[in-house]
Amino acid sequence: MRSKKIINLFCLSGVISAVFYLLHDVIGAMHYPNYDRMSQAVSDLTALSAPSFVVANGLVSVYTVFSFLCTALICILIQDKGNKLLRLGVYLFAVMNTISAIGFSLFPLTESGYTGQFQDLMHLVVVALVVLFTIASLIPIIIGSFKLASGKSLATYAIITLLCTLIGGIGVNIAPSSHFGFIQRFANYSIVIFTAILGLYGFFDFSALVQNSRKSG
Repeated sequence: MRSKKIINLFCLSGVISAVFYLLHDVIGAMHYPNYDRMSQAVSDLTALSAPSFVVANGLVSVYTVFSFLCTALICILIQDKGNKLLRLGVYLFAVMNTISAIGFSLFPLTESGYTGQFQDLMHLVVVALVVLFTIASLIPIIIGSFKLASGKSLATYAIITLLCTLIGGIGVNIAPSSHFGFIQRFANYSIVIFTAILGLYGFFDFSALVQNSRKSG
């Protein structure tokens, strides 16, 4: 019982990760002269040549650790709760988080924007994989949550996250470059916030879903 409570407590790492992601965006920009959030991607802050690299990369590394820890613990806690679709979605979301953690650590941008180098190309590949796995994870989470009498709130959060991800993913390709950074953050922050939400569900041991677990399988 004691170890169970410790696992639940550590799920708050999802909330902590969201705080550090925000800090890397805010504090990183302070160390990047003339940085424009409206037009520049958040990943510009951690580009190898960026003046904010040391500060922003340090903060985003802490975010990555806490985010990975949260989703790993959620996978453990969700095993006997909800239904198969919901569990599948959570597992895929954890895979997405792993791809994000490893991929962006290995392939940060070489400099602000896209210079066409191999590392920048791989960075874009990681972005595409993260978006695809995010969508692939949220759809079963939404369907699985709606099948639970008390899963409507989680389904609603997942729908909002999915819409923000789609807006960010599609919007960056059609919006003017002057709004690239603003629209991209729709996708980035939606994923970060949904991780925090899952962390809160884990902290409360998915109590809102427990009553439906045995019936849903």
